Amino acid sequence: MKDTPHWLKKPVNNNRRICDMKSLFSRYKVNTVCEGALCPNLNECFSKGFATFLILGDACTRSCGFCSVKKADPVSVDPAETERIAEVVRRLGLRHVVITSVTRDDLADGGAGQFVRVISVLKASSRKPAVEALVPDFNGEHACVKKIVGAGPDIFGHNIETVPRLYPIARSGSIYERSLDVLGLARRVSSRMVTKSGIMVGLGETEEELVLTMKDLRQAGCDVLTIGQYLRPGPENLPVERFVRPEEFEKYKSIGIELGFKYVSSGPFVRSSYLAEEAYQKMREAENDRCYITAIGRGY
Repeated sequence: MKDTPHWLKKPVNNNRRICDMKSLFSRYKVNTVCEGALCPNLNECFSKGFATFLILGDACTRSCGFCSVKKADPVSVDPAETERIAEVVRRLGLRHVVITSVTRDDLADGGAGQFVRVISVLKASSRKPAVEALVPDFNGEHACVKKIVGAGPDIFGHNIETVPRLYPIARSGSIYERSLDVLGLARRVSSRMVTKSGIMVGLGETEEELVLTMKDLRQAGCDVLTIGQYLRPGPENLPVERFVRPEEFEKYKSIGIELGFKYVSSGPFVRSSYLAEEAYQKMREAENDRCYITAIGRGY
């Protein structure tokens, strides 16, 4: 096992708010991917009152080599889940809500209907938070993607995760081109909505492969990219092939900006929903700056 480098060691934070967050989720029977995926940022995010909600149960129908979300027989869709999540969002006072799910290949619509219900309930609430939907690939069913885009999330996310060569070992049951198609379709259906994807590094990819994947994402119309270090959640998961140094993450960020992404978050602990509200606001600020510079250049 590789020794963890110093830049990947986070201080342990066990303040009362973390316990309160876990208690709140337990009381309302709400799942989070933070807990299910053993995210290394859990303590940091929970201590700030943030979490990424996991709908459609806590058991996945696929067995991705990098993921620790449990694999078991999925539960039936719970129609009351939407209201419970909305109540937790209200109690936390969230202005930006990230909703993701386990993959549900057992459902006719892959769970798209439940995404729509959650998005609709949140959008109808008095706080009207920004809603980020981080979705599975729905086996490439275009109707499912269109249904979610039609619900009006502020951000449509689907993670490409890794380079195409590593899909057979890292993303069993998934297809690289299909994931690109999901993002491309979302962009074609709504040109105004933000599209987002994430990549893990350290699984054995080369820099050339990573850059080609970034180019594929841009060609698919992806606006926002996150790049983070893969960290092995447990012994049953894929091993880490390499710990990427912080300066390399900065290089990847520069490459992403040059390729035309509106915003790139790249760093050892970056995850697709890590500091999602901050990333969204920074992207909007950068967009406003570009519009202002363009307007000045045109003499407006």
